[in-house]
Amino acid sequence: MRSPALKFILLFIAQTALWNYFNFTPYVFIVFLPAMLLCLPAERGTVRVMILAFILGLIADFLVNGQMGLTSLALVPVAAFRRRVIRIVFGQEFFIRDEALSFHRQGWVKFLWAILLLTGIYLIVYIPVDCAGMYSSGFRTLKFLLSLLASSAVSMAAAFLLLEESDERWK
Repeated sequence: MRSPALKFILLFIAQTALWNYFNFTPYVFIVFLPAMLLCLPAERGTVRVMILAFILGLIADFLVNGQMGLTSLALVPVAAFRRRVIRIVFGQEFFIRDEALSFHRQGWVKFLWAILLLTGIYLIVYIPVDCAGMYSSGFRTLKFLLSLLASSAVSMAAAFLLLEESDERWK
């Protein structure tokens, strides 16, 4: 499948289906929307990505029958920090060379760090608001750690599917 927009839409539908039908335990919340935002072209401005994150969050909440705005609340900070995380993890040279994100060029380890950071930002906002004082801090911490591990594994697969891979190592 060559169309990145179609891949993005199908993965978004997969995310909402995952939230609707595969919620096995209250300890694990799997989200790969931050990885999807990471995989958007780097030249996209922060404001455009933040608007997209807000709209995606509202649509996801509507499709999942969740608290309206909760996903947007957690996804907009991810979009706001996206370019900073790319700069920190992949280096300033990434923007100077005008590279596209690729597992071959940047490597799996760097992608894992970027996904961990963005997913962590998402979960730091999402979990306390979702729990809304109903659970102990121990439960929230355990949910954060387990969700971060599970979400990062699924996010790596989603990012791999989203990015256009080629045999070239360098541009």
